Amino acid sequence: MDVETSRNLAESDFDRRLVQRLMRYVGNPHISIRLWNGDEFQVTEAPPVACMHIRERRAIFEMLRTSSVGFGECYSKGLIDVDGDFLAFINETTRAYTRKRARSYYGPKTRSLLYALRPNTPVRSRHNVHHHYDLGNDFYRLWLDERMVYTCAYYDTPEATLAEAQVAKLEHVCRKLKLLPGQTVIEAGCGWGALALHMAEHHDVNVIAYNNSTEQVAYAREQALAKGVDDRVSFVLDDYRSIDQRCDAFVSVGMLEHVGLANFSTLGAIVKRCLKPDGLGLIHSITRSHSDKTDPWIVKHIFPGGHIPSLREMMAVFEPQRFSILDVENLRLHYARTCATWLQNFEAAADTVRDMYSEEFVRMWRLYLGGSSAGFQSGTLQLHQVLFAPYGNNDVPLTREYQYSDSKGT
Repeated sequence: MDVETSRNLAESDFDRRLVQRLMRYVGNPHISIRLWNGDEFQVTEAPPVACMHIRERRAIFEMLRTSSVGFGECYSKGLIDVDGDFLAFINETTRAYTRKRARSYYGPKTRSLLYALRPNTPVRSRHNVHHHYDLGNDFYRLWLDERMVYTCAYYDTPEATLAEAQVAKLEHVCRKLKLLPGQTVIEAGCGWGALALHMAEHHDVNVIAYNNSTEQVAYAREQALAKGVDDRVSFVLDDYRSIDQRCDAFVSVGMLEHVGLANFSTLGAIVKRCLKPDGLGLIHSITRSHSDKTDPWIVKHIFPGGHIPSLREMMAVFEPQRFSILDVENLRLHYARTCATWLQNFEAAADTVRDMYSEEFVRMWRLYLGGSSAGFQSGTLQLHQVLFAPYGNNDVPLTREYQYSDSKGT
């Protein structure tokens, strides 16, 4: 054997051992690996669900240096490919990593706490919102439902479509709040306005909805005019910290993740100031199964400034204000299905998205949507709806029956 051949074999063996070390770190998922030189092997003896194709050697070192950011950026740039079912691959690697971490978890890290406590000022919040939500309505229209709802759907029947499940979610929120005609509702972080419009159309309430996204507010105002409810719905282009009206119900769906842990108590104080003594409030948020920092790749490329709280951290909104927690519901598996459907819709429109942005953008968002679905599927991510009332409010439902029956009684 000549020297060059011997050196190549030694390098190949070294590369394989590096990858095996990396796979042990992520919990030895049931996948196979194909290196840039054609060398292919299975991580475990179980049948692989898909193959991770490492196209360049430097991708190994990027993943060893920082697994989440390294894999995410290498995949986005095409240095890594997935041959086979992409969602099955993401589900399997997430499952393996989650199980491994569960065996060694000893509580939140100091770095996580320091990161979470970094304040999102109004200026930083506007920048963060612009980064994600002002990509253009045409982009989101390609893969969301017709109402442009970008939060967890509620599949009240197994056969429900995404559009039907989103309407069911809007109504589920309204039922929990026991809305009555003529009431005033404040919504913090209204997206493209679907919930505010639904409340006005179907429950005859007056809604004041706040949002930092210019694109979303403009779209929502157009929809209110088209639906003839612009006299009952006011979309305010401003930060939630500017809310100063009084209301019968307060609702926030999908905003808490962007508030930042340092501002949770501020949000709670605003709710207390606005919500009437006999009112009800609901906050719907992605949460984590345990306190930890948000995935660094997500923070860097998708949601800057975001922090996904644990349910315990979420209580920082409620406990300082002595709110009574009435109901806590976890819709985790509903969000796993929602994200999987978004990914399917996104893949169907991938060529259009590629023309609008780039191949790297397509791969980045494929990973984000697939990874989100896998996070909910594995249990790393949760989706909690917390229904609450001001301290001392006894005009509250005694059972959950009113949330599910046609009757709106207590």
